[in-house]
Amino acid sequence: MSHAHDLRSISDDELLSRLSQLLSQSRRVESDLVAHIGEVDERRLYAREASPTMFAYCTEVLHLSEHEAYLRLTAARASRKHPMLLEMLSDGRLHLTAIGLLAPHLTEENRYTLLARACHKSKRQIEELLAELSPKPDVPAGIRKLPAVSAKTPAPTSQSQVPDRVTFRRTPPPAPSMPPVQRPVVKPLSPARYKVEFTASSELREKLERLQALLHVHLAEVIEVAVTEKLERLESKRYGEAKRPRKTLEQTDTSPRSRYIPAPVRRAVRKRDGNQCRFVNEHGRRCTERQGLEFHHRDPFGRGGDHNHDNITLMCRAHNIYLAERDYGKEKMKKYRGNVGRVSEPAPIYYAVAPSRSATGVEAIPSPPVF
Repeated sequence: MSHAHDLRSISDDELLSRLSQLLSQSRRVESDLVAHIGEVDERRLYAREASPTMFAYCTEVLHLSEHEAYLRLTAARASRKHPMLLEMLSDGRLHLTAIGLLAPHLTEENRYTLLARACHKSKRQIEELLAELSPKPDVPAGIRKLPAVSAKTPAPTSQSQVPDRVTFRRTPPPAPSMPPVQRPVVKPLSPARYKVEFTASSELREKLERLQALLHVHLAEVIEVAVTEKLERLESKRYGEAKRPRKTLEQTDTSPRSRYIPAPVRRAVRKRDGNQCRFVNEHGRRCTERQGLEFHHRDPFGRGGDHNHDNITLMCRAHNIYLAERDYGKEKMKKYRGNVGRVSEPAPIYYAVAPSRSATGVEAIPSPPVF
């Protein structure tokens, strides 16, 4: 509790600085840990500690989880063949998951080129890189029925297992056993080709089969057609996208007569900002968020700001909240918070309450011309 209180008392800048320093220390320690695991493995010292394998020593003696043990042991063994992995792990160019993915593909001939391309990449980006290096064939399309799960609970096998009457009445019946929820799988197979796998309802299966019968195309094409049409409708509603726009930006009235942002303005702002949050910090780093974007007035609508495209940018929810609270204060913004993680004016349409032009992050990117 005292440690948490100490953290609450320090400034924002000091907190971020400490976090960065701790992360650097953690990476150096992680690299040393992997090196030690590799040396113990090489000397087979796990045997004298009554462990049959190094993996067993990591889980049973060092008390690492199976996943932690696997990643560190994989990195340790790979680093003995490719010593530069420890240095890259220490300075943050690679993380343990990246090393685990790259290790089977590293050779003395390709390691420098491959590791250079993998620097600071996410797991998904590295999977795409490896799919390019070692492409796999497309998977066959198909719909497979999953086995049914019984909701019945096993009957008691002895008298001692039968709950007494009071306990039975006070304790709710056990929930039916259900399989763990599996996340959808999106796995790169080769450049620009992906395996997509998810669990669907019987209703969705029937709709897919009906649509496939009407279109007479491959199952993947059925899904692409449906997704494309839905995407066009949502982007038309959200961003004003249209195949034949009724008005151009020059023909649009941008005066602040209502909160509605004209469609030509929304189209121009989205094109200019590249469908990405436009917040930039003092070091020049731009926010990478591309989901949940909202239209944001630099000069707030409530203070007379108009709908000119130069006055509007795309912002993610987090930066709308951050800038609004910095401009108006957290206490004042509480009454506009509709739900957790969202700040809005009393009757929002497309954007949250935005800060004034004094916000450093927005001004860091000048407005390019929109044609």
